Amino acid sequence: MKVAIHPTYYSDAQVTCSCGATWTTGSTSKVIRTDVCSSCHPFFTGEQRIIDTAGQVDRFMKRLGEFSKHQTEAEKRQAQLQVKMEQRFVKQQLAALDLGDDVTQVLHDATVMNIGDLEQKVQKDAASLLALKGFNAELVQQLATKVAEARASYFS
Repeated sequence: MKVAIHPTYYSDAQVTCSCGATWTTGSTSKVIRTDVCSSCHPFFTGEQRIIDTAGQVDRFMKRLGEFSKHQTEAEKRQAQLQVKMEQRFVKQQLAALDLGDDVTQVLHDATVMNIGDLEQKVQKDAASLLALKGFNAELVQQLATKVAEARASYFS
């Protein structure tokens, strides 16, 4: 064995736990400090308690709070995006529905300029559509179906 390359061995090294327990053991360090020992560890004591080493629990709870805050903000952004998409959908021109030139022209003459106007007329004022030249209940129903299909394809 080579001389002077090995650390000094202390057969009476003092071990001190954060709970106050002390004992002696053999080690290359004269004094050893530990956070948990068999006197205070929940596995050995049968207790359930949180051992907070350097604020780990507090840091975790802080991160958990930040995550839930981030989730709430993401939900708000998603709701705002949904509102914007709805606004874009109702502002689309009637040409997006491919209704035909005659029907489109009659609707334009009746001041129905975009999908939102048509959807509102079909749902709330179908009688005014029936009063238009060449419109009947079947055509109004077809318009309602086309608007519903366009909505479903736009938001899918």
